[in-house]
Amino acid sequence: MPLSAPIGIALGPRPDAPNVVDDVIDRARLLQRVGLDRAWFAQRFDFDSLSLSAVVGAAVPGLHVGTSVVPINPRHPLVVASQAQTAHAASHRRFTLGLGLGARALEEPAFGITTERPIRRLREYLTVLRSILTTGTVDFAGETVTAAPPLPAAVAGGDSPDIVVAAMGPQALAAAGELADGIVPFLAGPRTLDSDIVPRVERAARDAGRPRPRVIAGVAVVVTDDPDRARARAAEQMAFYDAIPSYRAVLDREGVATAAELAVIGTEAEVEAQLRRYVAAGATELLVTQTELGGYADELTTWRFLGALGGIPA
Repeated sequence: MPLSAPIGIALGPRPDAPNVVDDVIDRARLLQRVGLDRAWFAQRFDFDSLSLSAVVGAAVPGLHVGTSVVPINPRHPLVVASQAQTAHAASHRRFTLGLGLGARALEEPAFGITTERPIRRLREYLTVLRSILTTGTVDFAGETVTAAPPLPAAVAGGDSPDIVVAAMGPQALAAAGELADGIVPFLAGPRTLDSDIVPRVERAARDAGRPRPRVIAGVAVVVTDDPDRARARAAEQMAFYDAIPSYRAVLDREGVATAAELAVIGTEAEVEAQLRRYVAAGATELLVTQTELGGYADELTTWRFLGALGGIPA
């Protein structure tokens, strides 16, 4: 039976790609050929996820694109609003803006900024974005954000993209439910989604009179006949998350010691069973990450399986 939740892929370039943009466009076209219609781009210190969303969205008609996620601290919301509207117009209204609070361990040494009052900043950031993306302008003076463009800030064809937040803690979930269109929790397993995250964000949206939020669950997935190799690479690549407080909290709530334990690795039947647990727990969409953990042959196998499972909703 097809999966009832749309499936997207966290897409990045191959390490040896001679041109990052050309490579990602080629890989996005491959996604479509195997039956998937959603690509998500992480923000890194090299390529820019918002720019890549616009380019890929224009180059691959019909593909839904999104950022997962853009940290809110290094960029002013006016800048993000213009980039998001451009990507939405370039993709013909198939863009989702994913935002995150950021990781202090990365941002403070890189940008020389201190992330004070993160929830207050998130709320003010979302307020500014919502105004610009729906009305084309804003006049806001908050405690952490001021935004008052002297000229119109609307982009024709780019208004009103969905905004989703990488929220997992109670205060961030409340802000996302009230002010955004959904959430992108990563490393929140089925138990945590069902018992904590989904009820909190749905209650916040309901109390604010907003529609049911999108819950786009981020899950590392590999279909492989060599699970030990993929698990070893998962343990190496995902260890970074084990010590970040926001992720540590959801890992503890899920009852696992390491982030790698939440990687869904195995046969088609084993992977399908685990993904169905996420949907049963309240995920309305799946954002599949790190499909390259078992190598690029396993990655293609994984994509083909996910496309057949129901990557494109009816």
